[in-house]
Amino acid sequence: MENKLIQQVSPIKKVVLYGPESTGKTTLAKQLASHYQTLWIPEYARAYLQTKWDEKAEICAYEDLVPIAQGQMQSENKAVTELVVNQGELLICDTDLLETSVYSQLYFDKIPYEFTVAIAKNFYDLYLLTDIDVPWQKDDLRDRPDHREEYHQKFHEALKVNKKNYITISGSKTERLTKAITAIDKILTP
Repeated sequence: MENKLIQQVSPIKKVVLYGPESTGKTTLAKQLASHYQTLWIPEYARAYLQTKWDEKAEICAYEDLVPIAQGQMQSENKAVTELVVNQGELLICDTDLLETSVYSQLYFDKIPYEFTVAIAKNFYDLYLLTDIDVPWQKDDLRDRPDHREEYHQKFHEALKVNKKNYITISGSKTERLTKAITAIDKILTP
C-alpha cells in the first residue's frame, strides 16, 4: 500500500496549495494553473467526502484517510505523466499527503504510519501556506470555523518539522496571486 502513496519521479516542478479549510487554496490553484497554462490537481478528499455525505450522510472516518491519500497521489502521478509527455514543467497540487496527515492528527489524534514514510520520500518544490485572512465559507464538509487560528498554526508547524520549502500567502486575491507567482517564478528559473 505504501507505494501507492509515493510520487512518480520526474523533472516536473510541483507546488502545493496547503493550509486549513476555507483559506482560498482551490481558488488560488485554479488561478495559478491558468496563469502558467498548466495542470492542477483538485483536492481528492473533497469529492470523496462529498460523495460519502451525499450518499450516506456520513462524515470522514479514520478509515477514509488511506483511500483519500491514494486517490490524491494517483491523480498527481497521472498528471505528472501527462506533463512529461507534453513537455510541461509545473504541476499545481491543491493539497498533499502532509495536509492529510495534519488533518488526521487534528481529527483522530493519530496518523497512519504509511503517511509518515511517504511524506519523507515525496518531494514538492514549494508549499504555499494559505493564511486565514479570508472569510470563512460554509459548506457540507467544513465544520470548524472557530479553530482556524489553531489549525493554521498546526499546518505551519508541520511544514517546519518536515523541513519543507514554503511561503505564507495572505492578502486579497490579487495580492495572493502576485505573491504566489513571484515565488513560483523563482523555482522555475534555473
